[in-house]
Amino acid sequence: MMRILIEPIVRAALLEDLGRAGDITTDAVVPPQTQVEAVLTARQPGVVAGLDAALLAFDLLDPTLDIEVSAGDGSRVERGQRIARIRGEARPVLAAERTALNLVSRLSGVATATRALVDAIAGHKAKIVCTRKTTPLLRILEKEAVRLGGGVNHRFGLDDAMLIKDNHVALAGGVGAALERARAHAGHLVKIELEVDTLDQLAEALEHQVDAVLLDNMDPPTLRRAVAMVAGRAVTEASGRITRETAPDIAASGVDLISSGWITHSAPILDLGLDID
Repeated sequence: MMRILIEPIVRAALLEDLGRAGDITTDAVVPPQTQVEAVLTARQPGVVAGLDAALLAFDLLDPTLDIEVSAGDGSRVERGQRIARIRGEARPVLAAERTALNLVSRLSGVATATRALVDAIAGHKAKIVCTRKTTPLLRILEKEAVRLGGGVNHRFGLDDAMLIKDNHVALAGGVGAALERARAHAGHLVKIELEVDTLDQLAEALEHQVDAVLLDNMDPPTLRRAVAMVAGRAVTEASGRITRETAPDIAASGVDLISSGWITHSAPILDLGLDID
């Protein structure tokens, strides 16, 4: 990912940790110019993501550090595998350590969770997509982690596509009214998706030439009926209670997309460590 996009995030994370006086423990205990060789290692198997952001934390504190990458973003790693090596002055390495690990562990967890779902539906046409259920201010990094895990991105924010949900429909006075108003305000490049809970709502949506339909909390038999009704006239997206166990049956219904908020809002971190050689 381009440095210009992630540097403000990493810089803010460093400022949060360094505070007003910096790393007072390291400054007191470690003599100046002490040299160190640190190795970033996987302590469990998974998919690496956020490494560029993590290494940027070290670079911002000391651009002279020598950094060698062994397993870059998107790599599958096994327990004990080396991901990167950092050589140089000890003080900036220790000061950046926690910020770097927070970023790469969190984002690798997202990539690993995504990969688990992608692998679970292998052989089906459906793709795993993320949602806007992301950590505030980390969305760009978490959505990149989803891509690195083999998933694809949904909209990035409220301004790049229209997603009409049940509350919108209720306030607009119905599916037809909501879609007509959306179509009147959408630019020529803006797609419109409608969330539907029932097949009756789906039938009404199809009468208004919607671009995509979000089939929310439908069981696999109902999803199959919905896909047959759509018959290629719109993109079909399934959501609701997506797990490794439920995803294969959902994918077998023939939907185009399976969206999961869990992969960004609740994925466990990937356990990574920075060890001094």
